Amino acid sequence: MEKLSLTVACGDYDRTHALQTGAVQAEGIRLTYIPLQAEEIFWRMGHHQEFDASEMSLSNHITMSSRGQSPFVAIPVFPSRFFRHSCIFINTESGIKSPADFKGKRVGAPEYSITAAVWIRGFLNDDYGVRAGDMEWLVGGQEDPGRKERVKLDLPPEIKVDSIPDDKTLNGMLESGEIDALISARSPSCFIKGSPKVRRLFPNYKDVEIEYYKRTKIFPIMHVLVIHKQVYDKNPWVARSLYKAFCDAKDYAIKNMYISNTLASTLPWLPWEREQLREIFGSDWWPYGIEENRHVLEHLIRYMGEQGLLARPLTVEEVFVPNVVGEFKI
Repeated sequence: MEKLSLTVACGDYDRTHALQTGAVQAEGIRLTYIPLQAEEIFWRMGHHQEFDASEMSLSNHITMSSRGQSPFVAIPVFPSRFFRHSCIFINTESGIKSPADFKGKRVGAPEYSITAAVWIRGFLNDDYGVRAGDMEWLVGGQEDPGRKERVKLDLPPEIKVDSIPDDKTLNGMLESGEIDALISARSPSCFIKGSPKVRRLFPNYKDVEIEYYKRTKIFPIMHVLVIHKQVYDKNPWVARSLYKAFCDAKDYAIKNMYISNTLASTLPWLPWEREQLREIFGSDWWPYGIEENRHVLEHLIRYMGEQGLLARPLTVEEVFVPNVVGEFKI
C-alpha cells in the first residue's frame, strides 16, 4: 500500500524529535516534518493554509470553531504547554505592586486572543478578582511594528481593545511607560537586556506556578495539532494515525532522557528534575488525549467565554474530531 504523503509544521521539540528523525513513524503516512517557530507556523497556516497539518494556537482554533469558520480540525495533541505567571512584565513606575493593581491599567499584549493572554487573564480573574474588562488593552507587535490579530475580534462593549500605532512596539512602550504592563508568550527584549524600568510581576514565578498547579491541577495548554479539513475529510484515518505517532514520539523522548547511565540532555540535574516532576505531576507530566486534559480544556473554554472570544458555548468534544475521542479496548 502506498503511504499518504503529508506535511506537518511544528516546533523543534524534544517530544516531537523522533518524528523528525523517523525513529517514530505514523501508520500509513510518509511524513515531512517542517520545524518552525510558532508565530511563522500560525501566520503561514492561517493566511495561506500551506501545510496538511500543523501546530496551532488552541485559543484561535476554539474561537474559529465557535463561529463555524475553522478550515481545520483538531486532535488532542498539545505540543506546547507553559505556566504563564512568568510572562507578566510591569513598568517599575506603573504603581503595580500586586495583581490587584492591574485594575484601570494599560496592558499590552501582542494579540488579545493569543492563548497565553487567555490563561493569564483567567488566573487574574479567578485568583485575584481582576476581570478582562478592568483593564485597557493595547495590542500590536512586541518587537516588530505592525502585528495584527489573527482572528477578528467581536468583543462585548465592556472590554476595550485598541491597536498601538504602526510605528511603535509594545517592548518600547513598556520601557517608556506608555503601557503599564505587558503579557506575552515571550520575554520582551528590554527585560532580557536588563532594563531597570521593567521587571516581572512574579519574580519567584516557579514557586508561584508550582503552588498554582498543586491547587488547581492546571498545566496550561498553549497549542494543539490541527489537520486541514480537506485532508481529514478525504482520509479521516489520518487523525488517529497522527495522534498515535505524536503520543509515541513524546513517550520516546521521556524514556530517552537517560542513555544508559549518562544524560541525553545537557542538564546536570536532569535526574533530580525528573524525580521532582513525578512527585508534582505523577507519571505523565505532559499528557495528550481528551480525558486526561478535560479539566484544563474546560477552564480554557470558560475563560474564553468570559473574555468575549466565543460566538457560542462549546463542549470539549466539539473542539476535536470524533474519531480521536476515546480509546479502543482489547
